[in-house]
Amino acid sequence: MKLQITEAHDLVRQAMARFGYDDAQQTIIADHLIDCTVRGFDVGGLPRAATLVERLGRSEPFGPVVVEQETASSIALDGGDQLGYIVAKQLTETLIEKARHVPVVAGTARNTWCTGMFTYYLEMVTAAGLVGFVASSGGPTVAPHGGTEGRFGTNPVAWGFPTPGQPIIWDIGTSAAMLADLSFAIKTGQELAPGLAFAPDGSPTTDAAAALDGGAIAPWGGHKGSGLAISAQLLGMMSGAETDPPWLTDMGFFMVVMDPNAFSSDFPQRAGEYGDWVRSTRPADPDSPVRMPFDRSVAARDATFAAGEIEVSDEIVKLLRDFVESPA
Repeated sequence: MKLQITEAHDLVRQAMARFGYDDAQQTIIADHLIDCTVRGFDVGGLPRAATLVERLGRSEPFGPVVVEQETASSIALDGGDQLGYIVAKQLTETLIEKARHVPVVAGTARNTWCTGMFTYYLEMVTAAGLVGFVASSGGPTVAPHGGTEGRFGTNPVAWGFPTPGQPIIWDIGTSAAMLADLSFAIKTGQELAPGLAFAPDGSPTTDAAAALDGGAIAPWGGHKGSGLAISAQLLGMMSGAETDPPWLTDMGFFMVVMDPNAFSSDFPQRAGEYGDWVRSTRPADPDSPVRMPFDRSVAARDATFAAGEIEVSDEIVKLLRDFVESPA
């Protein structure tokens, strides 16, 4: 069904209010989920809100975000089992401020989950004229190349570079399918495409539930993607996060923020020119111009905001509305 963007935003806020989140926290969560949706990452929007409701409904009350260690150039947070949208935003804001005084800073967060789309944080970083890199670890849901048992998470990695105009941001998951894809398939009764997952016995499966219940997701990019995922897992583990945390717990979050002016004062200008040069590449298909990372995402967001509405699965909307309208 189609929902007005404002209606979808309010629906997420109302759902999160049921768990004690204040107005500011509700806004952070809703903004992030809607940002995913309007870019075309539909499973990271309202379907993810349904997953949050399930997870929050069966967990103990979350604690405060605590600074465990801090120096002028680093910080380590304990998220208190708090939602990652809130924890990662706090870490990002802290590192941006630190980078005003020290040109290269890094931070981690542990004991948090669902940090969402890294592009969201890198837009904050690049808007401040800074370069950023993000990686995360997770529970053993993805098999290494050549295997059929989970040994690391879906482990996104992302880079962000400022330019005088639109930033250059590359944000990818290192698995053949993301957890949000599997959660959405389960909630809507859909099957996965072949080749994305393994059943508990190691055989290929299109059953998302089987993949998450003792099976595994396939890695992206063969041995190259598998190696990238292992590297992201180790970076996330630097936060102190567990090697194999249970479902939707203790996802390690790692971020580096750099001031390019410490290395070359004209980098943003040259980065912008480089992006334009890449876009000018002769396309293999004349009807498909060459794009830079982030170009499609921005175009989709602009078009969706102009339309003012989003397309959402009926099952997901019903689940959230039933929850919001249920007795407290």
